[in-house]
Amino acid sequence: MDTPDFPDEFKAEAGQGADALAFFQRISDLDWTYVSPAAFIHPGERTGHYRFGGDQLLVDEKGNSEISAEDYAIGIADLLERGAHPRSRVAVAW
Repeated sequence: MDTPDFPDEFKAEAGQGADALAFFQRISDLDWTYVSPAAFIHPGERTGHYRFGGDQLLVDEKGNSEISAEDYAIGIADLLERGAHPRSRVAVAW
């Protein structure tokens, strides 16, 4: 949301997400994982292919950041099942 190309219509929601992350980061007695989506989430097929990143937007070799809603959902489910990335922010994208 801090880039010049970030759409104005999504800034309020993104700001709320940033506020929520800051809140969780101050909590010491709760295990949490904050999942950040790709820049473009769209309906599509579940391919089972996705990757996890850290605190930065995940982009591919062409600079695109996207994922299907189906792969995003299974990525989140996999994070929960594995207990991966506790007390941290993780990005999910292709």
